[in-house]
Amino acid sequence: MYKIKTFVAVFAFMVASAFTTSPGYKVGDVATDFNLKNIDGKMVSLSNYKDAKGFIVIFTCNTCPYAVAYEDRIEALNKKYASKGYPVIAIMPNNTDVKPGDNMEAMQARAKAKGFTFPYLMDEGQKIYPQYGATKTPHVYLLQKSSKGNVVKYIGAIDDNYQDAAAVKTKYVENAVDALLAGKEIKETETRAIGCSIKV
Repeated sequence: MYKIKTFVAVFAFMVASAFTTSPGYKVGDVATDFNLKNIDGKMVSLSNYKDAKGFIVIFTCNTCPYAVAYEDRIEALNKKYASKGYPVIAIMPNNTDVKPGDNMEAMQARAKAKGFTFPYLMDEGQKIYPQYGATKTPHVYLLQKSSKGNVVKYIGAIDDNYQDAAAVKTKYVENAVDALLAGKEIKETETRAIGCSIKV
């Protein structure tokens, strides 16, 4: 009886540990590269960007109202920082069987309608977003190139007001990129991403 109770207790602990362990990258981790299809049909990797100082990787989609609310701000981030060495790389992580409005054709149409100037990649097979630990759309991972690789420097939300761009008080991503460009420490390295859950 004692052995059975011990086994049950150990098993319960292992199950609990499996669910409480937070997957994905933490600030300071080195992110592995990926090779994903862009809306133009070409494959895109971080290694393609030889002159980049880092990347603003954003998991986003067409169908989430939060993601749609941030589209113009994501475009503005790319226009502001791509020329400074921090381009936006957008990745669509949803299962398109569950969300057909996020399929490649829909992504292409949305990018054309909005005039996206950044790559909009399909996480086919949903292999990349779990590596990062993304849970929402949008969810940002700011990476900085180093001798070790692409180091995660910030994780979380774009800013503090998804409803109204004009009412934003703190621009988390801009503050983080500006700090990196100035060679300073990022004051706020992690915030809570606000958005729709990624559909599996």
